Amino acid sequence: MAIDITPAVTPAGTDKPPSRAGRNLPIAILVGLSLGALITVPLYSPYRWTFIVVLVGAMGVATSEMVKALRTLGAQPPLAPLLVGGVAMIVLAYQEGSEALFVGLVLTVLGCLVWRLADPAEGYLRDVAASTFTAVYVPFLLGFAALMTVPPDGPRRVTAYIATVVCSDVGGYAAGVLFGKHPMAPSISPKKSWEGFAGSVLFCAGAGAIFFVTLFDASPLLGVVFGLAVVATATLGDLGESMVKRDIGIKDMGSLLPGHGGLMDRLDSLLPTAPVAFLLLSLFLA
Repeated sequence: MAIDITPAVTPAGTDKPPSRAGRNLPIAILVGLSLGALITVPLYSPYRWTFIVVLVGAMGVATSEMVKALRTLGAQPPLAPLLVGGVAMIVLAYQEGSEALFVGLVLTVLGCLVWRLADPAEGYLRDVAASTFTAVYVPFLLGFAALMTVPPDGPRRVTAYIATVVCSDVGGYAAGVLFGKHPMAPSISPKKSWEGFAGSVLFCAGAGAIFFVTLFDASPLLGVVFGLAVVATATLGDLGESMVKRDIGIKDMGSLLPGHGGLMDRLDSLLPTAPVAFLLLSLFLA
């Protein structure tokens, strides 16, 4: 999530300055709450597999956004095998475990290689690289969220994972808007500040401690470690997607979510955090 550190400037012909947040905050909050409900209801329903359906749907939208964005650079990653392989990765992860997730990734990449053979040889390596990047970045990483769903306390694990990432965004957003003065990575994301990062660290460490005590009856110190790991990967994920968008030359990956951009703009922190959260929760709660 980009943190706005620039002063508000009143556009010509308007009476009300834009939000220092740089977007329509009420709409963004409403959309965020709706996404939370879309995740929570199936996750805690008697039919846990319905959450996997939500993951598959998110994968489809995010993969389509990524392919569309990469095609603006001239790459032509094939959408069909990426979508079919993405569904297979998430379902296999849920039903068969982590090894099946890796097998699904390999088969997806091979499927893209074979699919691309039908087109001219020019740009083959470029398209293969774009396909592999997309397969790893979206469905493979999302598959770790499916893996977290499997244990008896799976819904609580997914809740801790997603809620801590949200705390990273909220803490960084609030601290950045209120106190942000020193850009963290001006060449990549000019609005992200070190003050915002400090807010993310504080929010995530506190949230991790609270979640581990209340959700798992575990040591709050383990929760702090979990929170610090989450803020690291979430921040790197945010900066990584900002780098991708800057390279492509776009502001958002899409326009599906008012006040947020595309779905990939909401998954940027969640995707790289998923394998780290899965690993730490598996170790700490064994």
